[in-house]
Amino acid sequence: MMHPYRSHTCAELRSSDVDRHVRLSGWLHNRRDLGGVLFIDLRDNYGIVQLVARPSSTFFNQLSHMSKESVIRVDGRVLRRAPENVNPEIGSGEIEVEVSDLEVLGTCEPLPFQIFPEDRVGEESRLRYRFLDLRRQRMHANILLRSAVIAAIRQKMTTRGFFDMQTPILSATSPEGARDFLVPSRTHPGKFYALPQAPQQFKQLLMISGFDRYFQIAPCFRDEDARADRSPGEFYQLDIEMSFVEQEDVFQVIEEVFVELFNEFAPDRQTVAPFPRIAYRDSMARYGTDKPDLRAPLELVDVSNLFRDSEFKAFSNKHVRALAVHDCADKPRSFYDQLGAFAIELGAAGLAWVKIGDNGALSGPIAKFLTEEVTQQLVSAVEGKPGTAVFFGAGHDADVAKIMSEVRLEAAKRAGIFEEDVFRFAWVVDFPMYEKADDGSIEFSHNPFSMPQGGLNALRNQEPLDILAWQYDIVCNGIELSSGAVRNHDPVIMYEAFRIAGYDKEHVDGHFGGMVRALHYGAPPHAGIAPGVDRIVMLLADEPNIRETIAFPLNQSAQDLLMGAPSDVEPVRLRELHLNPRKPQ
Repeated sequence: MMHPYRSHTCAELRSSDVDRHVRLSGWLHNRRDLGGVLFIDLRDNYGIVQLVARPSSTFFNQLSHMSKESVIRVDGRVLRRAPENVNPEIGSGEIEVEVSDLEVLGTCEPLPFQIFPEDRVGEESRLRYRFLDLRRQRMHANILLRSAVIAAIRQKMTTRGFFDMQTPILSATSPEGARDFLVPSRTHPGKFYALPQAPQQFKQLLMISGFDRYFQIAPCFRDEDARADRSPGEFYQLDIEMSFVEQEDVFQVIEEVFVELFNEFAPDRQTVAPFPRIAYRDSMARYGTDKPDLRAPLELVDVSNLFRDSEFKAFSNKHVRALAVHDCADKPRSFYDQLGAFAIELGAAGLAWVKIGDNGALSGPIAKFLTEEVTQQLVSAVEGKPGTAVFFGAGHDADVAKIMSEVRLEAAKRAGIFEEDVFRFAWVVDFPMYEKADDGSIEFSHNPFSMPQGGLNALRNQEPLDILAWQYDIVCNGIELSSGAVRNHDPVIMYEAFRIAGYDKEHVDGHFGGMVRALHYGAPPHAGIAPGVDRIVMLLADEPNIRETIAFPLNQSAQDLLMGAPSDVEPVRLRELHLNPRKPQ
């Protein structure tokens, strides 16, 4: 007896099935009437198969007028396509199914946008009708890719001796650098749970509990604004923690997993290994960012000292970064003008430049302002040669770094030296433990649970801003995939680290009591990292926006347009939670 809905999936049939009677179910994807013969593309999760109905068919008229995206069940016989009609783009392209029976399983109202062909649609409409958007080929493929990537990650981590473990969703607030989502307690009036920004404390507690190697595809919740590479509300990460390890042990595991993963899911793009290690301060100096995109083989050079007392007022006593682009002898003036316009769009006042000629002399808008001595020093500093163009950004250090980091990438693209179809990873290491806040106080610059390099001795004998931490980021093609650290497993060092940042013992015990208490009972050295799953899939799918890799994301305003969240709550429910909301005027 045949199954009530299908004997095969739409992508399953091949020429070996010719003359077989089959049953298929799916969505009416497309329809073509060619000379009185009706061709239907039937789609399910697995692919597409072509149906054929001739004018003599009982169902010809019904199929001719049926709405696209209706759900149907058909019976029919598998036929071999004529050689000239074979479709090599799909697995079932050598056959078609002649319809002998039809049942409508689900009718479809007029569509708010087309599923096929895939018209451009605004994000609001796409998210409001996300169940339709997910039927479109690109989005459907992205979500299936995500599922396959997560399955592969789990397999690779388990193979390496990691245990898949779950940590709580309802917990206490944690200092991860963003706002918590709070959940009011019904049974404890006036108190709140926090959804975890990350399982940071719990995964460390698992190490203290003796589990040695933990991982989890962990949901994380942060009340922060949207960006192209950040989804507001919730995201998922490959959360990892390891005991009795140093920084390089973490690097080894991640490099192995990532090289395997990216080679498996993007075999047509090169994954460059091993991943280089770049100190944070070097990254800021050479690339203007701590998320360097190494596909651009260009580096910035700090030439501020050359212009410290210069009569050229635009550069005098300012922070000046130079960017050398070699082999520009044949570049037209538009190359320079367009880069300048690009810098202005980023907020720069302009983009000064010079070009080194065959005799070593400079030409360009500011060449006349540079003395012979400065010219020689500049050419040496940027390793210039005839045909090298040198672009300058000048102003406040942070502003110049931000603008010139983008100019560096744009210049490489316009010069034709930006690498495509490659994944260039890097470890950014040696982050400063502390930084100076706007009010001049000392605060943590990264994860406060990190181990300072040099331990207690460094905390007691070095200037806070000189102390480095065993903290690291992994970056790929200019996107930060994760931060990680060797953890502070010594309560004495923990208290001292927080004291420098202005927190006394009572504050630490009050906010992190569970963690600190555990450190007093035999904590092993441990370290971890948590690469973002959404960002990994975004890279593999070659998508510029992270929401294209998430089935049901919030929009940029952190709203769920499909389900209507956030929503009002009835007064009786608020009273149960001891809440009396006051909306702003």
